[in-house]
Amino acid sequence: MKLTLYQIDAFTDHVFGGNPAAVCILDNWLDSALMQKIAQENNLAETAFVVQNNAQFEIRWFTPETEVALCGHATLASAYALFNYYGYPENTVRFYSQKSGALLVDKAENGFITLDFPTDDNAMIRGHDTIEKALGWSPIKTIKGKTDYLLIYNSQAEIEALEPNFHLLEKCDCRGVIVSAPGDDVDFVSRFFAPKCGIPEDPVTGSAHTTMAPYWSRVLGKTKMTAKQLSKRGGRLWIEYLGERVKISGKAVPYLIGEINI
Repeated sequence: MKLTLYQIDAFTDHVFGGNPAAVCILDNWLDSALMQKIAQENNLAETAFVVQNNAQFEIRWFTPETEVALCGHATLASAYALFNYYGYPENTVRFYSQKSGALLVDKAENGFITLDFPTDDNAMIRGHDTIEKALGWSPIKTIKGKTDYLLIYNSQAEIEALEPNFHLLEKCDCRGVIVSAPGDDVDFVSRFFAPKCGIPEDPVTGSAHTTMAPYWSRVLGKTKMTAKQLSKRGGRLWIEYLGERVKISGKAVPYLIGEINI
């Protein structure tokens, strides 16, 4: 069996920036164990698998270690592949995830692609001792989402200075840990750590912005915001908070088109 694989750098306008995602557009679903092996072999933060079902596209995402409930950059990369390599005629791709529901992706004329995702469920908590110990720096606020924790700090410099203990962070009861603060030249900045999923630090995490958007919208008093993820590769995002939904925009560039032999 041969499968075409696309590797797309998402949330960037240049190769080697943003977050690389692998995309496989399938005729039919593969066995879950096989998709997990492909993701492990790709060794990227996410590999997305997509199957068309009438007017919508079902989508699933795998890290090298596990299947996840939501992934922004690999969804953006999947839409890029459909728009550019499969002749998809409309400006909106309708994805569906059994774990996250309806996910819309729009193509704009200026090269941007916009994700329309459900807002995360957030709850303010008193703190998380293990996470704070792993990060080595206490936050000013801690928020628990469905799968991640969000820790708020005072400044971009504090976010940049964090050096997590990944062995300790891996023991935490979550998919990942988001750290965020006001940005120097954007509205807010962040980093994302997910060692339990085989991703010590994710380059750019679209889904994390569904957790951050309601918090920063409330603090900043606006619904349209700019964001930057402070990984080594880096990435820029444009956010619009709509209450129950969040729009997350960015660009994408192709890195390779290959063929998987199984």
